[in-house]
Parts: sequence; C-alpha cells; structure tokens
Amino acid sequence: MKNQLKGDLVTGSITGSMLRFAFPLMLGNLLQQCYNIADTLIVGRVLGAGALAAVGSSYALIVFITSIFIGLSMGCSAVFSMQYGARDWNGLQRSIFSAMLIVGGVTLLLNMGAILFLSPVIRLLQTPFEIEQMAYTYLFIVFLGMIPVSVYNFYANLLRSIGNSVVPLAFLVVSVVLNIVLDLLLMLVFHMGVKGAALATVIAQVVGAVELYVYTRIHFPELRLKGAYLRIEGSFYIGIGYLFLLYGFYRAVALPSMSVVLTVVSLGTRVVLAYALATLPAVGYTGIWWSVPIGWALADGIGVWYYRKIRKQLLPI
Repeated sequence: MKNQLKGDLVTGSITGSMLRFAFPLMLGNLLQQCYNIADTLIVGRVLGAGALAAVGSSYALIVFITSIFIGLSMGCSAVFSMQYGARDWNGLQRSIFSAMLIVGGVTLLLNMGAILFLSPVIRLLQTPFEIEQMAYTYLFIVFLGMIPVSVYNFYANLLRSIGNSVVPLAFLVVSVVLNIVLDLLLMLVFHMGVKGAALATVIAQVVGAVELYVYTRIHFPELRLKGAYLRIEGSFYIGIGYLFLLYGFYRAVALPSMSVVLTVVSLGTRVVLAYALATLPAVGYTGIWWSVPIGWALADGIGVWYYRKIRKQLLPI
C-alpha cells in the first residue's frame, strides 16, 4: 500500500506517468488561487461593492507573496527528487532541513515586512481611500495566516518530489471547500464582514497545512527530520529575536504591561500546544519542539498589531 502512495515516474509509459503526475499538479496550482477568488465572489454577493473592491484590490499582493513560497518550495523539491531517487537518505535529510531554514526564514521576513508596511503598500496599490480600512483589515488577517500557506506549499512540493501529486490536491480541495463554507457561515450567520472572509481563509489554510503535515509524517517516515529540537528551534530563532525587540520597545515607551501580555501569550501557547500536539501519535514529542516557535510567532503578531494600533499616539509626528 505504501508504494502505491508514491508515484513511479521511471517505469511504464512515460507519457501516461507524466500526465497522471502533471494533471493534479496543474489543478492544484489553479485551486490555490481559489481562496481569494471565493472570498471575492461571496463578499461581492453578501457585503456589496465596497467590500468587494477591498478584497479584490488585495488579490495581486496575496498572489505575489504566495508565488514566492511556491517558487522556493518548487526549487527545493528538485533537489529532494534527485536525492530520493538516489536513495540518499542522509543527503535528503540535510536538504529538507536546509530548505526549511530558507523557506521558514523568508516566510517570517515577508510576514513581518508585509504587516509592518501594510498601509504604505495599500496606498502604493492605489486603493481608493474609502475602502483602505477594509482592505487593511482583510490583508492584515490574511497575512497572519501566511505561515500555514508556506507549510502547505513546502509539504505539497515535498510529496510531489517523490511522485505524489494527488494527496496535496486532495487536501487542497478539502481546504478550499472549507473556506467557502466558513465564508458563508462567518458573513451570513455571524455578520463579521471582511473580517469573516479573512478568518475563513486563514482557518481553511491552517487545516490544510496541518492535514498535509500529519499525513506526511504518518505515511513517509523517511521524510521526517531527526535530531526533530535544535533544528526546529534554530530554524525559527528569528522569532524570539523579534519578540525581545518588542519587549524592549514596550518597556521603553512605558508600556511594560504589554511585555507581560506577550510573555503570557508566548508561554501559554507553548504549554497548550505542547500538550495538544504531543498526544497525537503522528507528531509525538516533536510537537513540544514545534510549540515553541509557534508561540513566538503568535506573540510577535500580537505585538506588531498593537504597535500599529497605538503608533500614532506614541509618535504624533
């Protein structure tokens, strides 16, 4: 059964094998654009022209950043493919770790940069003034969910590198359908407006990323990283760097209570996730290590959001 989950591209009909591999790949690339398209269509029907313009104007920026994740992951998958074909397990492990460093680091930098400079970017896109706030709200929430987008693309291309393009497509379909359902629920039932559209996208992307990660760990143990603590911590250490920067900033502007809040968020997330993830058989104790950078990322996001909220009060110039 395990061998059936992996595509064999070196035996049988070359044309048939390539078509069976390429079709889910092409369809997946198209479906990945459906998150914003679904938001746009449903927002236009439910919330009207203003909200439609706000979400539609965000599309180009989201596609640009998502394309960076896809391009990096695809480039890394070429190396994975060669090493998997050669059964170079040690080399494959090193490459996966190095790729995680690169993709993870770029994701964090783009995430922080996009959130910090979101207002100027929205103006650069010539967004009409009357919908700037809605566009900002939508993009801010969506960018908080860029990490699961990166995780999904990394593991999708990792599976594709060993010839399996069907499973990433299946999980993507589930995620897109969930996005549509949540769009309708959050906007029609809970009346959350563009916030609901953005939250629906983020929740659906988190579900897709977690599903694909767990599936890969269960069915392909040879793709798991080993020696799963220092590598994980080191890969995302930039997160705690930003967190210490935020600690210092809030103490400098006489808001030490915010430093306490960020500490509670970081440590609280770590404890809750450590217990939750460690109980999953497919994750095990590795979940404890992953809970640490996730806690950093969440605290960083809250710290930056609060800075944006009070910036004009602190820096009236």
